[in-house]
Amino acid sequence: MPTRIKFMLSLVVLAVAAAGYAFQASLGLQGPKYAVAFLGIFMVVAMWVFPEVQRRPGDKV
Repeated sequence: MPTRIKFMLSLVVLAVAAAGYAFQASLGLQGPKYAVAFLGIFMVVAMWVFPEVQRRPGDKV
């Protein structure tokens, strides 16, 4: 995945995680808001750390 697309996708994921965190905080829930924040950060880090699968023409699906 090109770096520019990966960067924009990271921003979208972080924005959605921040919105989810704010929503959970507005409801007064402590545990779920921390879970949303952790999962948002974890998804972005995992997208940058783990390589994308590259398939060759001879590979079976």
